[in-house]
Amino acid sequence: MILIVASNKDVASINIANQILSHYPFAKTRQVFQKNPIFSSKIGGKQVAIIVARGETVNTQELPCFLTDIDLVIFVSRHSSARGVPTLSVHTPGNLGAAEFGGLPNQVSISPGVAMRNALRSLFHAKETMKLNYEISYECTHHGPSLNVPTMFVELGSTENQWRDSKAAAAVAYATMETITSFRFSEQTAVLGIGGPHYNQKFTRMAIETEIVFSHIIPKYAVSLAKQEVLLQCIEKTLETVDSAILDWKGIKSKDKPELVATLQSINLCYRKV
Repeated sequence: MILIVASNKDVASINIANQILSHYPFAKTRQVFQKNPIFSSKIGGKQVAIIVARGETVNTQELPCFLTDIDLVIFVSRHSSARGVPTLSVHTPGNLGAAEFGGLPNQVSISPGVAMRNALRSLFHAKETMKLNYEISYECTHHGPSLNVPTMFVELGSTENQWRDSKAAAAVAYATMETITSFRFSEQTAVLGIGGPHYNQKFTRMAIETEIVFSHIIPKYAVSLAKQEVLLQCIEKTLETVDSAILDWKGIKSKDKPELVATLQSINLCYRKV
């Protein structure tokens, strides 16, 4: 089963969920999740459910306890940024270090690399065809929950003006459903992205313009956390086989470079600089 998760606490989330329910053939079931009705549909031969959490999406660590046989979880959510730039973004949740915003400390979710790239490309397509004045971007791996199932966020931001934008919400709904339709086992390999800002446009362009599949992305501010156990966990918790890392070399602090390279060599992970 593929699960779409929204939240009553999130204006953008409900906006996106309503767009999905308005434009795709979901039916209300007799089942409930946290007192909210569950909606169900068969999309491309896949069973898909929409649930609405009563709390914030980052605080849904208990989710697998209530539902089983989950192949993919897609959270539709607001995105917040101090810059306030209209942005549609994609990322894997989980914590490379402390659990400051939900999830478990030092635990990341399983990253569905191909699904994330498909969502990113679908967002870019929607931006172009719908003439949306939004940036499209990968975000790094951050915030909760930390789930042992393939999990991703597709987000609408960065302020309340965007959260209430029905046209942009429709773009996120479209990207979500396109991702679900195309979701299947893939023999494509994936790469870790390391370095650069929280919103890495280098990695975003590479994913849109080439066949490279990114899984976990570790930004400049977290490279110091990229010890052997963290990198091995990011490799293990990727749906695809990770065969290398791509380093945003200028986006890595000079003091962090020697240890990072030594760690990559110690785990026999090939890398290249961009």
